[in-house]
Amino acid sequence: MLTTVLSSIITRDLQKLKLEIESYKDESNLWRIEKNIANPAGNLCLHLVGNLNLYIGATLGHTGYRRDREAEFALKNIPKSELIKKIEATIAMVNQVLPNLKEEFLLEDYPLIVLKEKTSTEFFLVHLTAHLSYHLGQVNYHRRLVD
Repeated sequence: MLTTVLSSIITRDLQKLKLEIESYKDESNLWRIEKNIANPAGNLCLHLVGNLNLYIGATLGHTGYRRDREAEFALKNIPKSELIKKIEATIAMVNQVLPNLKEEFLLEDYPLIVLKEKTSTEFFLVHLTAHLSYHLGQVNYHRRLVD
C-alpha cells in the first residue's frame, strides 16, 4: 500500500534530518546564514516539521496542529534539543496518521488546494515526500558548508 511506502520514506528522511541536526558541532551554526543561503538548517527543520504537521497531521489526521509558517523562517536560536523533539514528534505523527488512511481515500481530492490546482491525496503525499527530500539535501549542504 502506498501509505506504508510513504510512511517508511518520510520516517527515513526525518531520521536523516534528525541526524543532520544532531551532527552540527557548533549549535549556533544551525542558524548561520552564509553568502546567498537565506534559509539555515534550523529554519528548514522548523519548516519541514510545520509542513508535515499541517498537511498530514492536521489535514488528514485531524490532530489540531496550528501552523505558523512565518515563524518557521523568522525564529532563531531554538535549541538543538527542541528541534530534535519536534522531529521525533513528527515521526510519531506520520506513523500514526498515514497507515490509517484507506486506499480509496488516496484517490480522492486532497482536502486543501495547496498547489495551483486540485490534486489527489495520493499525488499530494508524494509531493510532500519529495519536498522533504529536497530540503533535507539543503540541510546536509548547509551543515557541510558552515560547520
